[in-house]
This record gives sequence, C-alpha cells and structure tokens, in this order.
Amino acid sequence: MNKFTYASVSTTDAAIAEMDEHDSPKFIAGGTNLLDLMKVNVENPDHLIDITQIAFNQIEATADGGLRLGALVTNADTAWNEEVEKRYPLLSKAILAGASPQLRNMATNGGNLMQRTRCYYFYDTATPCNKREPGSGCSAIGGYNRILAILGTSEHCIATHPSDMCVALVALGATINITGINGDRTIPITEFHRLPGDRPDLDNTLQAGDIVTSIDLPVQGFEKNYAYLKVRDRASYAFALVSVAAALTLEGNQIKEARLVLGGVAHKPWRSAEAEAALTHQEASVSTFEKAAAIALEGAKGYGDNTFKIELAKRAIVRALKQAAGLEEQA
Repeated sequence: MNKFTYASVSTTDAAIAEMDEHDSPKFIAGGTNLLDLMKVNVENPDHLIDITQIAFNQIEATADGGLRLGALVTNADTAWNEEVEKRYPLLSKAILAGASPQLRNMATNGGNLMQRTRCYYFYDTATPCNKREPGSGCSAIGGYNRILAILGTSEHCIATHPSDMCVALVALGATINITGINGDRTIPITEFHRLPGDRPDLDNTLQAGDIVTSIDLPVQGFEKNYAYLKVRDRASYAFALVSVAAALTLEGNQIKEARLVLGGVAHKPWRSAEAEAALTHQEASVSTFEKAAAIALEGAKGYGDNTFKIELAKRAIVRALKQAAGLEEQA
C-alpha cells in the first residue's frame, strides 16, 4: 500500500475542492472494496476524502411517491428498512444475498454502485489486465475464467460486475442522483454502468469529481410478484455465478409487465428488453419462461471454463420466473 493523505469533509463543496487539489484522490465511505484494492496495489490514491459526514444518510419519500435511498445509508440499514421491506422486497432480498452481515453493516449504497470486479487477474498485479492497466491485455480470455462474463464482452475484457444490489435496482428502474463540478444531474441506472468495449478501465459514466448523493426508487415496487435467485459456489459470502432479478405484474395468469435482469454474467447488470417483451401479455407458464430465457441468452459466448454459465443462466431464469409467478416457493 502506498502512502496517502487523508481529509474528512462535511459538505459536497468541500469534497469537490479536495478532489481538485490532488493528483489521484479517491472518495471513501465504508471502504469495504477500496481498502482491499489498496492493499494489493490495484488502487493507489495519493489522498483519501472521507465523505461519511455529509448528510446522505437518510431514507425518505420522494415527491412522486417513490423512495430515496441516501448514498451513505448502509446496505444493512437499507435492506432492513421498513419501507424497503414492504414496498421493494426484491431489493431487500438482493442486498441480503450479498457479502456478509459484517460487510453489509459497513458498506454503503453509493459504494455498492461503485464496487469493482472480482476478476482474479484484476487483483493479480503480476498479470496483464486491461481493466487495471489499459492496453496491457486480458489474461482472463485465455486463462481461468469460470466466474467471468458471457454477455456484452469485448476482446479487451470479460470481467463481471459483482453487485447483487445493482441487479435489483436495474429491475426496479432506479435512478442515480449525482452532484459534482458541473452541478446536479440524474442518471438512469441502466446508463450508470458501462460495458467494457475498448475502455474496460471505466466502470461507469461518472465524471471526475462526481459524488453519488442518493438513489431514487419509483412507485412501482413489484412487491407481490418478484424473485431474486443467486446461484453461487457456497451459501453465503460468495459472488454470483449467475443471479436473476425477476419482477412481474400479473392479472390472473397473464403477465402484464415483466422485468428480467441478470447478474454475474456481464460487465454491468444485464437487462434483457427482448426477453421482457417475450413475457409481456403471455401466460405465466414454464414454456413462456423457457422462451424468454432462450432470448435473454442469445449472443452469449463462453470462454472455456465459464461456458457452463450459458445453460445455468437459462435454468436460473426459468426458476426465478416460476418463483415470481408463484409457481414455485422461494427460499
């Protein structure tokens, strides 16, 4: 770990000013991912700006009837919040599927959005990695890639986004509120994270000095028909091989609206609009779900060790949709 300086701030203006005064600064809140990356010299900031004293630590109603999640609210407090549990149980379940209780007690909502891939080669500074050092190559494509991406990949990177929370947020249609040097703005979460393309080092669409202030959830929470299914190597404290957020609006046995988002398979949470269209106005049945699963995995590409994830993802989609429709009991 390199030497760095530290400052604690209590306003966004002070945080932005601190950013301007240093060569390679980083914001820090819970630090559950950043500190790990610093320990193995993947991240080497010269200055840490502690933003935990800024007032982004509330969960409150929005003017349109939705819910605003402060960026500094912990994952644990979000998952167990009464309104989140009641109105957005998909989000609560996804958060509780991630990490460990100790980490959820420290990790923040803003930090969860910003966390970086757990690709083995990204963490191994002795190997080439375009995500860590652009232009150096991708060791994962020809290496051991069991946990890595099968959708939205490029010749430069097959890393996956590790978040459970973000998969649910995409299914719910959340928006991200940001402030920075250029003022305030809002980004749909579907546009927040990036696919790798030729710049896999860029995880998201934030600009230098931007701070995530909060996450807005819309009124529609799919509280009646939802499922979050996470397939992993062990029952806790493990990242997803494949995860599925499924949310439905049903009238009788007819699907009136559908959301289908995959985790563990791409550089960002993978929402399939085509699969959702194949579900809409159809009967909630296994055959319908199988057709949607096939559509969601069109274009998927395995790289050897991770090729099994294509079939695994299809089966996980069918099972999650069955659970969301009430055809199978959820764990």
